[in-house]
Amino acid sequence: MDDTEVVVCRLSHRPGRDDRMTTHVGLTARALGADRVVFPDNATGPAETVEDITDRFGGPFDVELNGSPKALVRNWEGTVAHLTMYGLPVQDVETELREARGSEPLLVVVGGEKVPFEVYEHAEYNVAVTNQPHSEIAGLAVLLDRLFEGDELDREWVDADRVVVPQTTGKRVVDPGGSDGNAE
Repeated sequence: MDDTEVVVCRLSHRPGRDDRMTTHVGLTARALGADRVVFPDNATGPAETVEDITDRFGGPFDVELNGSPKALVRNWEGTVAHLTMYGLPVQDVETELREARGSEPLLVVVGGEKVPFEVYEHAEYNVAVTNQPHSEIAGLAVLLDRLFEGDELDREWVDADRVVVPQTTGKRVVDPGGSDGNAE
């Protein structure tokens, strides 16, 4: 995961209606290896939530609000991969995406309501995780896992206030500074 930057861009956000979905796009991006997420500037609640999780459970990971995510796509200096059920199967393009990421930043675009055709045109890759309707969060998770070949699952987190201790049953969260805690 030491190659160039991977950025996830949530294309649109409807406050009140998309809060949970947008938040989960950010949390999935963070947990599965992206370097930052870009939300539309009206997604302040989800941005604050993802920043709070990063503060508590570690980073590095950045959250950015942008007044024009479509302009970000249009002007991106690197590779653009747009997640859509109408695209090419992820298994057919994952190697090309990994190779592109080796030399330039990768922008992964996650749609919202209706995605304008210009996004399809500006993307070098329109990528489908199956050609069936499902959650864009699931699609993002599969794409990132394929992109990083599972290495993101062993990522080291820094500056965490809390660390989850894996166990077969129950929940255990500890302060890395020494005090032991229980589930939240």
